[in-house]
Amino acid sequence: MRPFAYVAPDSVGSAVEALRDAVPGTRILAGGTTLYDLMKLGIETPPAVVDVHRVPELNTVEARAGELVFGAGARMADVADHPAVRNGYPALSESLWRAASQQLRNMATVGGNLLQRTRCGYFRDGPEFPCNKRAPGSGCAAREGRDRTHALLGTSDACIATYPGDWAIALLAFDAVVDVAGPRGERTIPLAELHVEPGDDPAREHVLDADELILRIRVPVTPAGRGSVYLKIRDRESYAFALASAAVALTVADGVVGDCRIALGGVATRPWRAAGAERALRGLPLTAENARHAGEVAFAGARPGTHNGFRIELGIRTVADAVLMAGERAIR
Repeated sequence: MRPFAYVAPDSVGSAVEALRDAVPGTRILAGGTTLYDLMKLGIETPPAVVDVHRVPELNTVEARAGELVFGAGARMADVADHPAVRNGYPALSESLWRAASQQLRNMATVGGNLLQRTRCGYFRDGPEFPCNKRAPGSGCAAREGRDRTHALLGTSDACIATYPGDWAIALLAFDAVVDVAGPRGERTIPLAELHVEPGDDPAREHVLDADELILRIRVPVTPAGRGSVYLKIRDRESYAFALASAAVALTVADGVVGDCRIALGGVATRPWRAAGAERALRGLPLTAENARHAGEVAFAGARPGTHNGFRIELGIRTVADAVLMAGERAIR
């Protein structure tokens, strides 16, 4: 690991000031569960680090009238176990509980989790493999290589790396927004607009500027929260990333679907909202056949590679099962 400068501000104001004066390439450190790994691998080589984990304004969790508010520095384990989340929004809680080991959940922050980097092996294995995300213009080894866990949706000729997170998938289903701050002031970004598809520039993964800091995540209160689930399918029950996942939230009256929210994880280059699947299910009876059809609509635009085509059917079944599970919770 290379030497780097270290700054630990104790307020949002001093953090923004430190970022304003930072040299290019400076990185923000919160829980460190992603950044430390990438620094050890030599993928991230920041000349300076701004450590924000001591900033008290970032560590709050509140259930306000009309919204849930999560400080960006709140720990994953604390948010997952918060009564308002666990009881009223099970999909949010489940997405955090199933995201990592207990040790990591006790360290990792909900703001940092949104910006975690891909687990694509070609990105992490170093310069012997071309990777447009790590070294722009070098190529994409995954396109002709081991693509079993790579993306089916939102891919480009330049990159097929899968977005690895779970938390952002559940947040997307609830129309969450993110408040950020930087030297030019504060702004609010819908979570649906935070991440970007690779296109011709895979190195750009989100819309934040280098000197902007996530302050909080806000989730609007909705009756669909209680009827929600996060279903994650993986190679093993723990310590594995999703082969396919779905966050589903429903309201159901007299057996008919009302509000319907479906987001997909483990299968796309960014958190993926399945708007077409939502439209296909709204106003219809909650049946296994209709749930299956919603899954088929969700994956209608999938582009399989050499080894990952089996995950289309897996994804369809994941959506269908999640819809039925959410429906059961909605009518309890």
